[in-house]
Amino acid sequence: MFCRIVAAFLLLCVLASNTAEGRPAKWCGWWLRQHLGVTDTRYDRAREWARYGSQASGPGIGVIVVWRHHVGIITGAGDEPGRWIVKSGNDGGRVRERERDVSRAIAFRWPR
Repeated sequence: MFCRIVAAFLLLCVLASNTAEGRPAKWCGWWLRQHLGVTDTRYDRAREWARYGSQASGPGIGVIVVWRHHVGIITGAGDEPGRWIVKSGNDGGRVRERERDVSRAIAFRWPR
């Protein structure tokens, strides 16, 4: 009986972490993977993008920006220093393109 309860609990945990579309609950990395055509599922995790492609010297249009728990791609310059237009998934529960502060980013990467 105990094993069935544990098995049911584990199944619920797996189901709760994925949406009906097969994407993770935290899906910014998953979205960028779809956007860039990357098949390696380890990049579903935002922080993994800090190892993707090649290092960029800083922010710029077309550069992947990685924060500790979020990732997106820079599509334009912002109105103030340190701010860039970033397109990302799971930004407020949707794909959104908006001006963001990149000063706390942990990595800037050029896509392959």
